[in-house]
Amino acid sequence: MKLSIVLSTQPASFSALAYKGRLAENIAKIKAFGYDGVELAIRDPKLLQLDEINSLLDKFNLAIPAIGTGQAFGEEGLSFTHPQKSIRRKAIDRIKSHIELAERFGAIVIIGLIRGKIVTEVGEEQAQLWFAEALKECALRNMNVKLAIEPLNRYETNLINSVASGLRFLDKLNLENVGLLLDSFHMNIEEPSITQSIITAKDRLFHFHVADSNRWYPGAGHIDFKQIFSALGKIGYQDFVSAEMLPYPDPDTSAFETVKHLRKFINPEIGC
Repeated sequence: MKLSIVLSTQPASFSALAYKGRLAENIAKIKAFGYDGVELAIRDPKLLQLDEINSLLDKFNLAIPAIGTGQAFGEEGLSFTHPQKSIRRKAIDRIKSHIELAERFGAIVIIGLIRGKIVTEVGEEQAQLWFAEALKECALRNMNVKLAIEPLNRYETNLINSVASGLRFLDKLNLENVGLLLDSFHMNIEEPSITQSIITAKDRLFHFHVADSNRWYPGAGHIDFKQIFSALGKIGYQDFVSAEMLPYPDPDTSAFETVKHLRKFINPEIGC
């Protein structure tokens, strides 16, 4: 397994980000702390300076394992389940632009809050249908790009909160390039057993996020990451584990402590 950390390429109101903007400075720090990759949170790919990003990635030899899309919801209100058809169409078109970028970087596209919420005027059945139709259209745009639905806790959305509900949705969708992203912070709220849920997800697990129970860096709360990494090992997960956490007590400390705490579970023979 390899470690990455989320970096927002644009200003964002979302708080659980260690690093925002200042790409050259922050990517250099991420490399210096010992990360293998940098997960990019991107509101709109059209606003990126791709030449700068490519140059920095080459310079520091970092991969981009995944692209976060939640800022399109958080900053612009775009979602697959919005009551207005025009907003739903904008959300689909935006994710298609993320897919185009993801193919260039060999990255996964994360489907988090962009899915939206179940609201009274829409209802659960209609929301599920719109979500499935939108995601299918996006997934079929390029079957070589993986899309990962992230079950989120009940305080952020009421549409797919658990691994079980995510797997049921995947069964109905029946597309090989759509799977799950699991997040230790959300799982600590929603799952009866984090480790058993990881094992249940098995080969449908495309990506994994880490933050502790308080959404600080791993090791700052009560989540047992040794057991989590053991469960990931049992299902043969060998891809990226990406830190998405609050920048407390400060961004650099949170980034450093994450590597310090997690490396011993990835490479137990050499410790932290």
